[in-house]
Order: sequence, then C-alpha cells, then structure tokens
Amino acid sequence: MKKNVGMIDKVVRIVIGVAILAAGVYYQNWWGLVGIIPLATAFTGSCGLYGLIGVSTCKTEKK
Repeated sequence: MKKNVGMIDKVVRIVIGVAILAAGVYYQNWWGLVGIIPLATAFTGSCGLYGLIGVSTCKTEKK
C-alpha cells in the first residue's frame, strides 16, 4: 500500500493506541484490543480509510 500517514499523524496514532490498550488492561476489558488498529496504521505508514477518501498527511517532495 502507498504510504499516506505523516509523522505527526503517526505520533498521535501511537499515543491514542497505547492509551486505548492501557485502558483495556486497566479495566480488564477486551475492548482495549481496539488500540491495535491505530498502532498498526502508525507502524505500517498507511491507512485504508485515507486511501478510500484520497487523503494523505505525508509531506510531498518538491521536484
């Protein structure tokens, strides 16, 4: 897949993913596994939803 997640977006996704996972552990709830989604998109650098709607937060290089 094409990379469409920029650096600031990655940091935000990592923070949110870790927070959701931590809340799931704290409350001993399986819903905390939802935190894997933002972590996966941050580490792969691509977001399927962004691809569908044509959004990219990556910086473009000027030629």
